[in-house]
Amino acid sequence: MDLILYFKSRQGEMVHLLKELVSRESPTQDKKAVDLCSHFLVEEFKKIGCRVTRFPQKEVGDFYLINYYGRLKNKKKKPLLILTHIDTVWPVGKLSQMPFYISGDKIYGPGALDMKAGLVMAFAAIKAMFDLDLSPQRPVSIFVNSAEETGCPEAHEIILKLARQAEYVLCLEPALPGGGLKTQRKGRLVIRLEARGKAAHAGTPEKGVNAILELMSQLEKLKKIQKEGITANVGLIGGGEKPNIVPDKAWAVIDLRFWTSAQKNKILEFFRELKPSLKGAKLKYFQESLTPPLEKTPASEKFFSQVKAMAEGLGLKLTEGKTGGGSDASIAASTGVPTLDGLGPDGDGLHAENEHLLLPSLIERTALLTELMRLL
Repeated sequence: MDLILYFKSRQGEMVHLLKELVSRESPTQDKKAVDLCSHFLVEEFKKIGCRVTRFPQKEVGDFYLINYYGRLKNKKKKPLLILTHIDTVWPVGKLSQMPFYISGDKIYGPGALDMKAGLVMAFAAIKAMFDLDLSPQRPVSIFVNSAEETGCPEAHEIILKLARQAEYVLCLEPALPGGGLKTQRKGRLVIRLEARGKAAHAGTPEKGVNAILELMSQLEKLKKIQKEGITANVGLIGGGEKPNIVPDKAWAVIDLRFWTSAQKNKILEFFRELKPSLKGAKLKYFQESLTPPLEKTPASEKFFSQVKAMAEGLGLKLTEGKTGGGSDASIAASTGVPTLDGLGPDGDGLHAENEHLLLPSLIERTALLTELMRLL
C-alpha cells in the first residue's frame, strides 16, 4: 500500500484533529488546561484499541503512556518508544490573538508545530494500523509528557525507565528546517552562582566586601570555557539591598549548553575551581538542572541509516543535523538506547507568533512513522 497516498486521503481528518488539539490550549503551568487537552486525546486513542496508563501529578498535568499491540502475537518483545508532549509555551487566551488557520500548505496556531502535530502523527499512524489491520513489528508505547517545555524530574524518571525497556526510541519533535532529523542536541546545565561579601556603609566601602563586584569578576571568567561549541548565558542576576550599602550578597543564574558529556564535566570542573577575587569574599554554586546531550554514537548512526533506508522505500529522502535546544530524546538516549529526534513535521516559528507546520511534511512524516511501526 502507498502510505503517502493513504494519508493524503485522510488529510482532512488529521487537520481536524490538529485543530481540536490546538483549540484546547495547554500551557505547561496550567494543570487544569493541560489535563483537559490530554483527556480529549487519550479518549481518542482508546477508541482505536489502545491501552492507556495515567500517571497522576499534583503540580503539572498528568502524564500518559499509550500502548498499542494490534495483532502482535509476541507482546513481550521490547517496545518501540515514541516520545511526545502535549504542553505548549503559550498561555490560555493566546488563541484569540493567534488563531488556528490554514494558508496554502501552512497550518498556523499556538502549539501546532511544537508539538501537537506530533500527537496527530502518532494517533493517525496507530489508526492506520487499526483500520488497515496492520501489525506492528513490536509493541508501540507512546509517552505523552505534560511538562516538556519547562522540564520535570518526575517525567524524566519515567522516560528513563521506559527507555531502558525499549528497543528503539523515536521523538516526534519538529524536524530541522528542510526536514532533517536531529541526531545531535546540546545538553543544558543551569548553574546558580552566589557570592557573599560583607556589608558596610557606602561612605566607607573599604570596611566591606562588595559581593556584586565579586560576582561580576567571576562572570567575566565564563569567557574561558566558551569554546568548542560551549555557550554560557547569564540570564538572571541580582544582589544588594540599597544603593548606600555595600552589598553582602549577589547571585546569577547561568544557562550553559554543550555538545558532549565530556564538555559537561569540564564546565563543572570550572565552577568547582573558582576562587574569590576579593579578600574576604566567598563563592558557592548550585546545579539547578541538567539535561544530557543527544550524542552521536555508532548505535545511533546505524539506527539513522536503518530509518533512512526505510524512508527511501516510501520515496522519501532523509537528512540529519544538530541543534542547540534540548528535548526528551536526550533523556532517553542517555540510557544507551538507539534514539532519533526530529521525526515531527517541518515548519518554522517555534515559540514565536508565526509558528506553523507544512502540511505535505505532516503527511510524509506520518507515513514514515507508520512504516517504522511496521518494520522496526
